[in-house]
Amino acid sequence: MDGKCLFCGIASGEVPAEIVYEDDFTVVFQDVAPQAPVHLLIIPREHIESAAAVQNPEVWSKVMNCAAETASRMGLNDKGYRLVTNCGVQGGQTIPHLHIHLLAGRNFRWPPG
Repeated sequence: MDGKCLFCGIASGEVPAEIVYEDDFTVVFQDVAPQAPVHLLIIPREHIESAAAVQNPEVWSKVMNCAAETASRMGLNDKGYRLVTNCGVQGGQTIPHLHIHLLAGRNFRWPPG
C-alpha cells in the first residue's frame, strides 16, 4: 500500500468522512455521491484491493456481518436494503479498496443496470 488509498485515509482518520460506525476491523461511512436515500460504505480497515483479492474468508464474515448489523441498527430490515460489491473496472469499482455499498430508502430494480 503506497499511502494514496482514499479509503485507507478515511479508516485512519486522515481523510474526513461522515462516520456512522467503526470498530477494530471495519469502518462504515456515508457515500459522498449517494445513489439512494441511505447509501453507506462498509470497508475493512486493512487495505484489500477488491473482492477478487480477499484471501481470508474471515474478511467476508466481518465485513458482511457489519453491513447486516448496521442495517438492523438503522431499522432497515422491515422494508429491505441492497448490498453491492463492485469488483474491477468493468464491475464498476472506482476505489481500489474492498467496500460494500449498503443502499436503502427506495425501491430497486433488477437487473441493476
